[in-house]
Amino acid sequence: MKPLTRVFGLFLLFIVTAAAAAPGEDAALDAFFREHLEAGFRLRPSTATALGEHRFDDQLDDVSPAARDRWVQQTRATLEALPRRVDFTKLTRAGQIDYEILEHNLRRSLWLTEQFKPYVTDPRSYNGLISGTVFSLLTQSTLPKETNVANAVARIRQVPKVITAARESLQNPPRAYVETAIQQNRGAIRFYEADIFELAGQTTQQAALKTAAAEVVPVLQAYQEFLEKDLLPRAKGEWRIGRELFNRKFELETDTGVTADQTYADARAEFDRVRNDMYVIARQAWSRYCPGAALPPDDPEGRRATVERVLQRIAEDHGKPEQLAQDARATVVGIKRFIATADILTLPDPDRCHIIEMPEFERGNSVAYMASPPPLDPNATGHYAISPPPASWDAAKVRSFLEEYNRQMLQVLTIHEAYPGHYVQMAYANRNPSLIRKVLSSGVFVEGWAVYTEQMMLDQGYGEGDPALRLNQLKFYLRAVANAILDHRMHCENMTDDQALDLLVKQAFQSEGEARLKVIRSKQSSVQLSTYFAGRMAHYRLRQQIQRELGDKFVLGRYHEAVLANGSIPVKYLSELVRARLGLPQVRGVER
Repeated sequence: MKPLTRVFGLFLLFIVTAAAAAPGEDAALDAFFREHLEAGFRLRPSTATALGEHRFDDQLDDVSPAARDRWVQQTRATLEALPRRVDFTKLTRAGQIDYEILEHNLRRSLWLTEQFKPYVTDPRSYNGLISGTVFSLLTQSTLPKETNVANAVARIRQVPKVITAARESLQNPPRAYVETAIQQNRGAIRFYEADIFELAGQTTQQAALKTAAAEVVPVLQAYQEFLEKDLLPRAKGEWRIGRELFNRKFELETDTGVTADQTYADARAEFDRVRNDMYVIARQAWSRYCPGAALPPDDPEGRRATVERVLQRIAEDHGKPEQLAQDARATVVGIKRFIATADILTLPDPDRCHIIEMPEFERGNSVAYMASPPPLDPNATGHYAISPPPASWDAAKVRSFLEEYNRQMLQVLTIHEAYPGHYVQMAYANRNPSLIRKVLSSGVFVEGWAVYTEQMMLDQGYGEGDPALRLNQLKFYLRAVANAILDHRMHCENMTDDQALDLLVKQAFQSEGEARLKVIRSKQSSVQLSTYFAGRMAHYRLRQQIQRELGDKFVLGRYHEAVLANGSIPVKYLSELVRARLGLPQVRGVER
């Protein structure tokens, strides 16, 4: 097929050009990583597609136990070969950082697989292959439409093998994992019954697509029965991972140089500080939102009531459930205009971010996500997806959900997910010349940057000092702080669901619906909920240090660009690299 041949040729040209441009031993590291990546693509085609390499778009991962063993063998062989193939001492400093990122990623991958065995204990591990890999072909690939449809048909026909592997492999998962998998598989069934045809649009392959979808639906329906009637009754696995595993996983996942216990202590202190700030603003706004009512007493319960009542009045200004994505789009123009006018940073041009309604097969863990443009396909689009409330919810739950994501909160959410949050940050990362940094991004950097931008935008004047917007921004940030506390206590301190709901609803001012989803998420994603706060603190502290040193010479936009220009790196390298880019002396070297 000519389009695929063209892409393959471009990929080879990319390899040759980049390797030729890298100096000395850096070129050896670059070539070594590309070999590792190529081997990984052949074992896991969906990874290639997710990264924007389209040679494997007609293939789907083999997830049988034997194939999964080969994944581990390939990772272990790469880790063992790395010091033999690349001399760390001969690398440039940038190359040394890339080497460490690769080495750490390999070690982390092996440890996570050995400790948690996701394809044995977590049915959600299969869901992306069942539907997400087809969805991405029809929404993000830059290949010709008919090529994408043909590849989608080829992948759909391989879905039954994925389901067979799932049925044979899954053993005693935690109940919370299975319940989410059940919900998402229902969405997958509806995707193949109807949604896929809307995405594909008019195509010469309509008949082939309908046949493939019609054949896979009964397979998914049988799998649904397996999940509900076979797997769920025997889902007795323990979701808590315990303090020892949590601490080690935190170390490997965050790679910040800060321990889990210190992050937890920081979060508890920050939780009290943010609540106090919220009270100060709510007290100032009281007469506007609660005219004629006496301000509650200035004691702990009165302060909580003051914040809660003002937030409730602000939350009454919300849209309709079917218009959530549309309402988010309406916030973009003003946000982007402010970023340009206030010189927050230079926005990506052209803008390739689309705002969509979250597909049903991806719902169940969070209200929004950003699927950034894949790094190996520079012309691809990204999508900022927002989930409407579940169709099964009654009117009271829907109203509570919409109040949580009121018109003020939607602005904060858009700042976080898109401008200048995830979308902008990943667009900068995709420009970095290091393939290692493009592919092996740090979730702590990514999430921390997005949380940092929320307060920064309002501090610089976005919203013109509107107390309703500031109160929602603080509430959103308090959620990130509470995430870290919840994450730690659920896995290390045997926190109960009732205690978790008390923390989130009564102390962090979240709606009950939002809080219940977060409790479910905390059971399914140990450590990930801590990355928002850990990353934000790293970004915030570095900003304070650099700004204090530069004084009047500090320019916010140039600082932000210096931070983002390095790619999505582990935050422990940020100080060194930002100082080098801004011409500042190093505080201390980063030793291997």
